[in-house]
Amino acid sequence: MTAEQVPHTESASVLSYIRAGLFYAVFYPVMFVYSLFCVCVGWALPFRARFRLITVINFFCMFWLRVTCGVKVEIEGRENLPKDGAYVVVANHSSEWETFFLQTLIRPQCTVLKQELLRIPGFGWALGMLKPIALDRSKRRGALKQLITQGKERLQEGINIVIFPQGTRLPVGQLGKFNKGGAMLAAANNVPLVPLVHDAGLYWPGKSFVKRPGTVKVIIGKPVELDEPTVDALHDPSVEWMEAQLRALKVVD
Repeated sequence: MTAEQVPHTESASVLSYIRAGLFYAVFYPVMFVYSLFCVCVGWALPFRARFRLITVINFFCMFWLRVTCGVKVEIEGRENLPKDGAYVVVANHSSEWETFFLQTLIRPQCTVLKQELLRIPGFGWALGMLKPIALDRSKRRGALKQLITQGKERLQEGINIVIFPQGTRLPVGQLGKFNKGGAMLAAANNVPLVPLVHDAGLYWPGKSFVKRPGTVKVIIGKPVELDEPTVDALHDPSVEWMEAQLRALKVVD
């Protein structure tokens, strides 16, 4: 089902605006105040304790989103997440939803993100305490070197890495091109590459104020692991699986 196929009436649209307004009216002030609290006390905590403290807001986000906007989540394949050792997760990017939800699922983790996010007052400051790999996308060669260097450090610390290989949020119906950054990290450090897809763009469209009630489907694929991994040998099957699952979820043509 595409975003255009979601049942929609004028009255439902008005209700959706009201529900979304209630979501934001509470969530943003709570997030800002809680982020400032985390910035004040988080520096004194070791990373894992700091991660647990800061990501309390992510759990609140999912709870409040369900209460106000009726957006739930269903996870398939949770057993495919490796139990031992760090790993790299590659996921599609279509919504703000996954940036909050994945920190409740992949724990602990650092996220590969754009540098500008760390400048957001409150939220960005707290995010910066979670050891993200914050890339300057205007410096492509330097960004790749930073990804490989900092990615190796995080994985050696036992911190999982989440990367969105499409590079930016894409609206429902668009697939885009998957870069090889996640496969490069996994191959260079000989760790599993875990593909993950979701259809959150149907319910929380990127850059959209309105949220549509429904159940976000999250599917976690089996880790791609090889005795002698190469970038293409990890990248190609993971992308093939992701594209097939996204089509099955009917979020791309």
